[in-house]
Amino acid sequence: MKASPQIHSIYIAPQAGESMVQIAQANIVAGEGIVGDRYALGIGAFSKTKPKIRHLSLIALSAIEGANRQLLAKQQEPFGESDTRRNIVISGISANELNDLVGKIFYLGNLMFRGTELCAPCQRPANLLKRPDFMSAFDNRGGIRAEALESGYLIPGDLLRLSENNV
Repeated sequence: MKASPQIHSIYIAPQAGESMVQIAQANIVAGEGIVGDRYALGIGAFSKTKPKIRHLSLIALSAIEGANRQLLAKQQEPFGESDTRRNIVISGISANELNDLVGKIFYLGNLMFRGTELCAPCQRPANLLKRPDFMSAFDNRGGIRAEALESGYLIPGDLLRLSENNV
């Protein structure tokens, strides 16, 4: 990681299918996720049908910018940060560097998280936005899911750093 990766913005959706709303501060509950978000409440679109750890989803700002460059080159409409349906947008990191956090312990601010899996672009945002180009635009840059290991608060500007315990 070249720059100092940090939280650029934070989003939640209170219900499955509702628009993502930007928030100034996230209250993280270990083992659950962001207070007020659909997945922490157990009412996300995939909460029952595809159970897995969905405490938090992260995407690199550079991935959104790259997808938008690709779309604009084809004279297609770009995506906004909230359109990705990810909770945390991280600046100062590439999509590949973020993807490399899967299976690793990392910190956002002072809170510990574990990267659990890649968050491959799926049909859900494409359908909600009525934009079939979503999946190809975010191929290999859809972000990751993470498990919240500690409770506390996150705000934009909080740094992302790798745990020294990773081998």
